[in-house]
Amino acid sequence: MTVLALSVTQWVIIGLAALIALAGFGLMMVNLLAILRPRQAGEQGPPRKLVGKPAQVTRRAFFRRALGVGFGVASLEGLGLTSLAMLWPNLAGGFGGEIRLSETAATIKETIRSTREPFYFGPGRFYLVPYDEADDSEALYTAEGLVADGLMALYQRCVHLGCRVPFCSTSQWFECPCHGSKYNSAGEYKAGPAPRGLDRFPLTAEGGVITVNTGIIVTGPARGTNTTGQEKEGAFCV
Repeated sequence: MTVLALSVTQWVIIGLAALIALAGFGLMMVNLLAILRPRQAGEQGPPRKLVGKPAQVTRRAFFRRALGVGFGVASLEGLGLTSLAMLWPNLAGGFGGEIRLSETAATIKETIRSTREPFYFGPGRFYLVPYDEADDSEALYTAEGLVADGLMALYQRCVHLGCRVPFCSTSQWFECPCHGSKYNSAGEYKAGPAPRGLDRFPLTAEGGVITVNTGIIVTGPARGTNTTGQEKEGAFCV
């Protein structure tokens, strides 16, 4: 199952936009009802005119109002453009869009081999881990486009309660410091309260360039999935 990834900021902007729209609609309805309401019993005086003689406006007042309207329109336009920019997927390489890494696939794999740790990319909130497609005998990952040039992109977020899951260099597993969930080097569930393995992102490799699509989150594998057969290789960090 895949879901669209929206950041907290984007959800806040959506909520604010909805509140502003509701407030504007409510104000319009209040004014409309005030104009169309029937006269109350016992109300004195002639019926209220819907259209009357316009009040005289001085030149200074006219320019003051025009300036205010112009400023208001400019503010709304700026807010609208800002909101659209926040809601639209980040095409420049931020979380929620496609991220093209500057390092080549060969460089990333060499870094992983020499450090014995996944390649972490903070702005995209993912780890790149090595994965042998030969281990995916049931096409669990390859069918979803989750493996490219021997690499897989894992979402850093623990599927239990959302903490960032660091990698333990001694056990060679991902270990959540919040409640102790543990995942092997391929992000597959091993222990703790997590309901499944780590979620992941589709990625592609063209000409050695890795592109990760953080706008699509693919649900992690079910408990019991163990395509690599990897056991812990040392002491736990958590």
